[in-house]
Amino acid sequence: MNFRPRPKEEPEINLIPFIDVLLVILIFLMLSTTYSKFTELQLRLPVADTEAQRDYPKEVLVSVSSEGTYSVNKVPVLGRTVAELADALQAGAKAGKDSVIIIYADAAARHQSVITVMEAARRVGLTQITFATQSSSGAGGD
Repeated sequence: MNFRPRPKEEPEINLIPFIDVLLVILIFLMLSTTYSKFTELQLRLPVADTEAQRDYPKEVLVSVSSEGTYSVNKVPVLGRTVAELADALQAGAKAGKDSVIIIYADAAARHQSVITVMEAARRVGLTQITFATQSSSGAGGD
């Protein structure tokens, strides 16, 4: 029996795998973080009255009733065809091709009636179209 004391080996901690894992985590965090909020300039934008900025001569107001009748700039259109509506849009567009069409369609209006307005605008060459809505608080539901 050998009862001689053996020299004890000191445990050694290898730090290289630990550093490798930390570098991978660091690279992942750098790639997945967005810095857009921190790099933007702090600006104070000027304030203006939005109602005064609206350019009313460029607007063409088109109303579509629930029955499918049309009016352009509050003038009733006699027919319901695309050609008749295109003629009315051509006459109502005072700014020419720069005019903006605002469609006021009744909530119960048929989808085809709104598409007819859009097709008539395309035929005339008016490409800027927007839809008017009302807020849910102004709907007046009882």
